[in-house]
Amino acid sequence: MLSDSTNSTRLKRLGMRVAATACALAVGLGLAGCGSSTAGTVTLDFFQFKSEAADTFKGIIQDFEKQNPTIKVNINNSANAQTDLRTRFVKNRVPDVITFNGDISFGMFAASGVFYDFTNEDIVNELNPGMVQIAKNLVQTTDPAKKRLYGLPFAGNASGYIYNKDLFKQVGLDPENPPATWTEFTDMLNTFKDAGINPIQGTVADAWTTQAPLASLAGTLVPETKYTELKQGKTTFQELWKTTVEKEAELFTYSTADTGVTYQQGTQSFAQGKAAIIPLGTYAIPQILLINKDINLGFAQMPASDDADEQILTAGDDVMLTIGANTKHKDEAMKLVEFMMQKEQLDAYADAQSAITPLKDTYFGNEALETVRPFFKENRLADFCDHYIPSSINIGGYLQTMVTSGNTDRFLSQMQTEWDKVQARTFE
Repeated sequence: MLSDSTNSTRLKRLGMRVAATACALAVGLGLAGCGSSTAGTVTLDFFQFKSEAADTFKGIIQDFEKQNPTIKVNINNSANAQTDLRTRFVKNRVPDVITFNGDISFGMFAASGVFYDFTNEDIVNELNPGMVQIAKNLVQTTDPAKKRLYGLPFAGNASGYIYNKDLFKQVGLDPENPPATWTEFTDMLNTFKDAGINPIQGTVADAWTTQAPLASLAGTLVPETKYTELKQGKTTFQELWKTTVEKEAELFTYSTADTGVTYQQGTQSFAQGKAAIIPLGTYAIPQILLINKDINLGFAQMPASDDADEQILTAGDDVMLTIGANTKHKDEAMKLVEFMMQKEQLDAYADAQSAITPLKDTYFGNEALETVRPFFKENRLADFCDHYIPSSINIGGYLQTMVTSGNTDRFLSQMQTEWDKVQARTFE
């Protein structure tokens, strides 16, 4: 006969086995409990590149998790998105959901097949065709059939110039109807100069800002198909950008103040009413409002020729939203993407970042952008020209020298030399 203590031990062991079996069954059925708060929960890895929007994305994710208690989202904010994402790809640690700037790096990643192909998803029918086309054009291939939609445009921005509406009124100009041709634009600058107001605030000390006027002017002057021809060796920078850089060099000659200041100094001076325009994109608006929340701002397309009808607004997919092509959690990742692409979330982000939503019914996060609405309605949009240039080419540095010296031929020659080097070691 077994002792009472032996029976007690056996009963305890049996109880533990039954509990373990029940717990395993519960997990198999997707039930919670059994000492684990993660039973039945899927965790998504969300890669987020835009530091200034970290809090906005955090709020969006918190709202998503409240509505989807079985999905947890780990946000990975990256300070060096391109390097970090490339490292993850090499180590086969592709995030489930990804935000990334719509530039040439995105296009290279997309061409390698690491992103999900959204081309035939229903959600695409709700998006602005111009912004969708910009995303497709980014894919780094010369084969038109392979330029597919490997990410959804989540937020857009535009390049042109920000202007002070009150100064427009002061010199008798209509702030609601900015110049529509290059001649009208330069006449406007001369009007400010004659009135003793600095027409243009440059920020040339930060080389990257010199890329803004280039992009603004090239949107009209250079068809995007020309960059495919450049890659194929059918055209050169001399043919491609000569008129564009000549106009940029001319642009800064209208300034009556120091253009060789930093972005921080330049936006501060502009916010204080010391210049009529600042030739930067919509991304600079939050910075200006941070300095002077009461300034009366406008934003306009920078006309590049004397035909008002041929003007095209340079606008980019500032934030692309995509999914890892081989994610193990496609349904949950798609659910997060669909949530983020709802109008409520898109509008909230646009409000926080003075951005542009990608829906057909375009919403602008700042009323200053309303003057460019016709370009979105009519799909008269082109991507930033520097999105077609590899980051290894120091375009900002070369432009900085060009703007300062006025030597456009030297700039074009430098670009061609560096471009040829890249192409010599690139294989499609």
